Amino acid sequence: MLDPSYIADDIANIPSNYSRIIGRELELQMRDLPKLLKFTQLSPEQFLQDDILLTTRQQVQILHNALNLSPHPDFGLRLGRHLTPATHGAMGFLINSSPNLLMALQAFQAFVPTRMSFVRLNFKTQQEWVECEIRFETLLSEEIYRSLLECCLMVFVACAEFIIGRPLAEAQIYFSFAKPSYSHVYSDYFAADYQFSAPYSKIRIPIETCHIANVSANHDNYVLAMKQCETMLSQLKSHKCSTTYQLQKMMLSQPLGTLSEEDAAAALFISKRTLARHLAKEGSSYMEIREKLLSEQASHYLRNSTMSVEAIASLLNYHDSANFRRAFKRWFDVSPKEYRQKLAIKPSPTE
Repeated sequence: MLDPSYIADDIANIPSNYSRIIGRELELQMRDLPKLLKFTQLSPEQFLQDDILLTTRQQVQILHNALNLSPHPDFGLRLGRHLTPATHGAMGFLINSSPNLLMALQAFQAFVPTRMSFVRLNFKTQQEWVECEIRFETLLSEEIYRSLLECCLMVFVACAEFIIGRPLAEAQIYFSFAKPSYSHVYSDYFAADYQFSAPYSKIRIPIETCHIANVSANHDNYVLAMKQCETMLSQLKSHKCSTTYQLQKMMLSQPLGTLSEEDAAAALFISKRTLARHLAKEGSSYMEIREKLLSEQASHYLRNSTMSVEAIASLLNYHDSANFRRAFKRWFDVSPKEYRQKLAIKPSPTE
């Protein structure tokens, strides 16, 4: 697990799609965005860029602004309703393709820092229950804490119900805050039992429910998504303040090969020339980082899947498989076909 000391409130590492969903829940128009972005130092144009990353302070401020703008006291629940597994990037893809709910919960615990860096999960597996405690490693007001916790538990429930294919009625949900004035609407969002003023916030799910097979499980997708999540987590743990890390995270947060150098510089609020200068100081360059990530993913797909070379080329956003083959030979000095053939040759016992 990621140690909380690795993350600082002023490091941009939170995908902005969650905040854009906040804007949609508020039904904001372009002219209204400055209200949502108040005190974040972000312009509406910057905010609408798909690959921009937010700091913890910016994310918390946006949530604070949203609570002031919303007429609904149950805003956290309303927001959580929009956060389906598909909104969580590679982690959501991993959860959707997990063999069962238990493995999906383990994925949540391991990789939630790649999506929301200040959220911490602590799992306990007992004889009859799997219990998950939720904590936030940043200072929050009572109202923001309540809304954020409601939203997080909605995310858990949505992912669990996707996997088991029905409402999660057998779970038990514990909120550490006092019973809110709008508690009567909770039954509209949760099929499970819930209670307030608990010692700490958690969800308990019967162990037999956690072992229900996921009808949407896909082993190849699971392995590929796991690899991408592990890569993102390892980069989050090291070189978190570097421009290299920021660029790698942006590249991994969207289909590989689609982020241009110009768009990367704009998302970091610097010029293309300044981006190149920062990367040079760190002994790297945009092209080196891009090539490294593409080569690692290409190698992984060839080693761990039966996908065709054409399919892999398409996944890596090569519109022409011949260009992918040339790039692969430049990286590994062999063609993709020869690379696979070498992997298929097993050494004899005497070697």
